[in-house]
Amino acid sequence: MAEIIKLDGTQQLDFDRATVEQAYDRWAPVYDLVFGGVFSKGRRAAISATNRIGGRVLEVGVGTGISLPQYAPHLRIFGTDISEAMLEKAKKRVSEFGLKNVEGLAVMDAEKLEFPDNSFDVVMAQYVVTAVPNPEAALDEFARVLRPGGELIILTRVSADAGMRRFIEQRLQPVVRPLGFRTAEFAWSRYAKWLAGVPAMELVERRLVPPLGHFSLVRFRKIDIAAAA
Repeated sequence: MAEIIKLDGTQQLDFDRATVEQAYDRWAPVYDLVFGGVFSKGRRAAISATNRIGGRVLEVGVGTGISLPQYAPHLRIFGTDISEAMLEKAKKRVSEFGLKNVEGLAVMDAEKLEFPDNSFDVVMAQYVVTAVPNPEAALDEFARVLRPGGELIILTRVSADAGMRRFIEQRLQPVVRPLGFRTAEFAWSRYAKWLAGVPAMELVERRLVPPLGHFSLVRFRKIDIAAAA
């Protein structure tokens, strides 16, 4: 059975992180009902890609564990989340489905992962990057714990760089931020800039997923620089 671990230091929260944690604690009782169906197609696409790669998988932002039963049984899964309330639901799901391939569940900051370098064959992050206080720091951590040859798979909101959609997203930002979301800060140019600064990572795939084409499935591969040299 997966064990929930309360890591040292998680009580030391800045305002932004505390806002996100509190928001997702509030979402925990209704998250599956509200978002389960809405994000199901994107979730299936991301998990399908993960299942093809195999090995050891880290799901950052595992939430209520809604994805856990969909992973192939030969994978080894570790899930982290900032919300202990979410992880309590994930723990129950692991028990209910008898998911013996789930190694553990831990309260953990996506920007400070408590794993050694090169620990996972896949790092999965569904709708996480736009929720953390420092997205580039989180992406750096995902890349750090990924093994050479492994993949970082993210489902993420990609906002507009300009135009009416950009204007609407900016207007919505003050409304959705207390809910743990951000709408206007994540145009593709931001992801591209991060990628350009991380030579060990390369883009494998980027494609739109439902709902409404505002979200994308993005896959990055970690290059074995030593072998390439």
